[in-house]
Amino acid sequence: MRRLIALAIVLASAACTSLPPARVAHGPLPATPAPPIRVDQAQGQASTTIDVLSFNVEGLAWPARRGRAPSLAKIGRILAQLNARGAAPDIILVQEMFSPAAVRALSQAGYRYRVWGPTRTQGRVLTGSGRVPGPRRWGKGEAGFHLVGSGLAILSRYPIVAAASEPFGSRHCAGFDCLSNKGAQQARVMVPGVPSAIDLFNTHLNSQAESRVPAARHGAAQALQRADLTRFLAATGSERLPAIIGGDFNMAGAPDRLEKLEEALSRYAMVHRFCAAPGSPCEVRLSWDGDEPWIDTEDLQLFRSGASVTITPTRIEAMFDGTEGQPRLSDHDGLRVTYRLAWSVPSLPAVQDQQLP
Repeated sequence: MRRLIALAIVLASAACTSLPPARVAHGPLPATPAPPIRVDQAQGQASTTIDVLSFNVEGLAWPARRGRAPSLAKIGRILAQLNARGAAPDIILVQEMFSPAAVRALSQAGYRYRVWGPTRTQGRVLTGSGRVPGPRRWGKGEAGFHLVGSGLAILSRYPIVAAASEPFGSRHCAGFDCLSNKGAQQARVMVPGVPSAIDLFNTHLNSQAESRVPAARHGAAQALQRADLTRFLAATGSERLPAIIGGDFNMAGAPDRLEKLEEALSRYAMVHRFCAAPGSPCEVRLSWDGDEPWIDTEDLQLFRSGASVTITPTRIEAMFDGTEGQPRLSDHDGLRVTYRLAWSVPSLPAVQDQQLP
């Protein structure tokens, strides 16, 4: 009960946090610098790259976490400095942006476009059946209401032209996770020069041991949330557009749950698996232990190609992981993936590997 009271205090204070207005491109798209686009005349193909960072910033305040404000501010400063040099990730999928310090840090990270995930009071729109079985565990945070929002955000240097979000709801969660309105969000991004928009999805599933309820209970919550996520993807995404899903899936050490996630998202490929496969064109800049590194992490990205634009991971690396020049400022490392976007182009004069403006 003392833990619940302490967490309620911090979350109640975070509930007073107001989110700045979202920034979405409306009407004619503003001028935005395009990434370098290469044309391979021999292949009749054009291509460019984007890189996407998924990062749980550990944005809780006292007493759930102590002294997080300086680290969060430093995350924002580093990203802003990287943006000023053109070296920041193009898109960031943020989780656990709960505290005022976390909101302030990410709002000042130097991104022109931003959208937020489900707010504290946002209700469900999509129909989702089932509930976590048994009575609510009131002493473990299952109070039937939320004290904070989802903590999700998507930040982008390129125009966000559409956005949506959906909470999992108070009956599809377990333990202390129920105190936040966890869910999923979508942002449709237009990269200048690319003939198709890209759908970005961000989510944060129910935790395991940290939820402080038995495995059967948080497992049931995750199963419901997987189904919710699948419905959300179908309702907001487009089969014709390339898509990337990222977030904190809270499945480390649970291969059975990860297998069920991949079954539910069967049209998507997991970046870790793709990059670890023999002969993969993906450059690995992570220190991996064992043959199945995807089992050891909560942070994942998945991808699929669209009708006219293919998407392929070309590099996977960490940010904020404690290596040189990358101070560890959260209890999660950032997962940064570079993707190659490619599409067919009409026949051009015989100039190979042409650089377009």
